[in-house]
Amino acid sequence: MKLALVGATGMVGEVMLKVLHERNFPIDELLLVASEKSVGKEISFKGKNHKVIGLEEAVAAKPNIAIFSAGGSTSLEWAPKFAAVGTTVIDNSSAWRMEPDKKLIVPEINAHLLTKTDKIIANPNCSTIQLVMALAPLHKKYKMKRVVVSTYQSVSGTGLKAVKQMENEMAGIKGEMAYPYPIHKNALPHCDVFEPNGYTKEEMKLAREPQKILDDRTFSVTATAVRIPTAGGHSEAVNVQFEKDFELGDIRKILHQTLGITLQDNPDTNTYPMPMYAHGKDEVFVGRIRRDETQPNTLNMWIVSDNLRKGAATNAVQIAEYLVANELV
Repeated sequence: MKLALVGATGMVGEVMLKVLHERNFPIDELLLVASEKSVGKEISFKGKNHKVIGLEEAVAAKPNIAIFSAGGSTSLEWAPKFAAVGTTVIDNSSAWRMEPDKKLIVPEINAHLLTKTDKIIANPNCSTIQLVMALAPLHKKYKMKRVVVSTYQSVSGTGLKAVKQMENEMAGIKGEMAYPYPIHKNALPHCDVFEPNGYTKEEMKLAREPQKILDDRTFSVTATAVRIPTAGGHSEAVNVQFEKDFELGDIRKILHQTLGITLQDNPDTNTYPMPMYAHGKDEVFVGRIRRDETQPNTLNMWIVSDNLRKGAATNAVQIAEYLVANELV
């Protein structure tokens, strides 16, 4: 198994290496790939130093799998080059997600769709992954009509520059800005760039990606995405209207029995999901489950997950594990 990690020096790349190590993914040869300015840099993995190489050298090596976390423009240019030499690409950017011939995969939900002919596989948006993990089992039983989601997203979703901005502001240091405004002691209703319809790209990802993952366009999602001054973990307030009525006990039971979900839902003991507890973990945490008393068949819940792990690195590695286990590479 020859595996290439493209974007190995970035924030998600570092977490990918950690997850590959933790899950003991079978690697005979590891290629750490980054932009020209990082070529030659050494990164340690499982006690061995690996020199960072460039994209051309990585393509020439014909890896079995290439996990990309290097941004959309890099993916658009280089993923097809890897695919052309027989490599299966798992791409963490938004470049391929909504392409009709590319599959958008959350392993617990739709990995069974993958075949040997899928050479570019899209990893969904971090906020989408935690949302659909909780919605998928409920949709199966009660059929969703409409989802309203408000996100509270960590600065780590923007990258190292944003984390540094927050740390600088907390320390009273003037420095480089990732955002148009301070993030410390603030909330920015502005994740990604604004589209002509007034929504941000992040909000439109949340509207479109769940329909593709669940292969169902009969429900709708509307979103407001907000950046808050937390360092790791995205939170979502979710309101779901179903076609069928439900019992709250059944909702809790379904979520409790869903692989990858941890239920934290006991107001009596102040038990509910928070990013500080989700940080560094792979589960999606769900709590604050209650009926919306203003609408029939409607549920409110709170969903939290580490955006760099299940929201990015872990999901990508799980896709790779599925490919290996099912002899698709």
